[in-house]
Amino acid sequence: MNIVIADKMEPEVVAEIKKLGNCTVTPAAADLPAALANADALIVRSATKVTAELLTHASKLKIVARAGVGTDNIDKPACEKRKIKVINTPAASTNAVAELALGMMFAAARRIPKADAGMKAKKWLKKELTGTEIQGKTLGVIGLGRIGTSLALKAHSIGMNILYYDPHAQSAPAVGKGVSLDELMASADYISLHVPATPETTGMINAAAISKMKKTAVIVNTARGALIDEEALYSALKEGRMGCACLDVYPSEPYSGKLCELENVVLTPHIAGSTAEAQMRIGLELIEKLKAELK
Repeated sequence: MNIVIADKMEPEVVAEIKKLGNCTVTPAAADLPAALANADALIVRSATKVTAELLTHASKLKIVARAGVGTDNIDKPACEKRKIKVINTPAASTNAVAELALGMMFAAARRIPKADAGMKAKKWLKKELTGTEIQGKTLGVIGLGRIGTSLALKAHSIGMNILYYDPHAQSAPAVGKGVSLDELMASADYISLHVPATPETTGMINAAAISKMKKTAVIVNTARGALIDEEALYSALKEGRMGCACLDVYPSEPYSGKLCELENVVLTPHIAGSTAEAQMRIGLELIEKLKAELK
C-alpha cells in the first residue's frame, strides 16, 4: 500500500504508519498533488484541504484518513462520488478538548490572561483583578457528543449546575437537565459549544442569540469557528453586552482579526486537541483503523 501523510504527525506515529506500507511524508502543500499519483491512502489533520480538485491527482486513492474529529476540511461528496472512504478518530481527543474548554472558563473567571500580561509588563494589578468563582455557576452545554458530555461531567464534579441542549442526542449525561436552546441561553453563566458546523448550526450564536444571554455570560468555542457570527460577538463584547468569549477556533485560520483587540476575550490558536497524550491516542487509533481498512 502507498500511504501519503500530508500534515505533521508525531514521529512515533509516523514510524508505525511506515510499517503498513510505502509511506511518503510531503514537506509542502505544493508537493502533495504529485505525491498522490500512486497513493492508496491519504492521511491529513486540519491543515490540508482535501478538495475535489486535489482528488483529481489521486486516481488510485481508496481512503482519506483524518487524524482528528472534524472532517469539514474534506470534500466528502467528492470522495463518495469517487468511492473513497473517509475515516477519522473521533474519540482520541475528547479529554484534551474538554479540559481546554474547562481551562478557558477558569481563565475568564479569574482573569488569568490579564494577570499574566500585567506581571510580565511589571505591573501589580491586584486591585483590578477581582474574579468570580466557577462553583455554583450554571454551565450550558450545546451538543452532547463525546466532548460535550465529558465537559458536563467534569464541570459537575467541581460544583457547577449543568444544562444541556441537543435535539439529536442519543443519550444524556447522568448529571444536569435538558432544556430548550432559548432557556439555556437565558439561564447559563457559561455556554460551551460542541456541535459540528452544518447549515443548521452555522451562525447559531448570532445577535438574536446573544441578546438572550446574561450580560455577564461567557461563551466558549472549541468546536468550529463558523458557529459564531463574529461581527455580532465583537459588538456585544465591545459594548459590554456579554462578559467574555473564549475561542480556540475561528472562521478562517490563522486568525488575526479584530477580536484580538479586546480585553474580554481569551484566544488560543486551535490547540484544543494538542496535548502529547491526545496526539498519541489519535495516532494509535488512526493506525488501528488503517490496518482494518488496508487488509
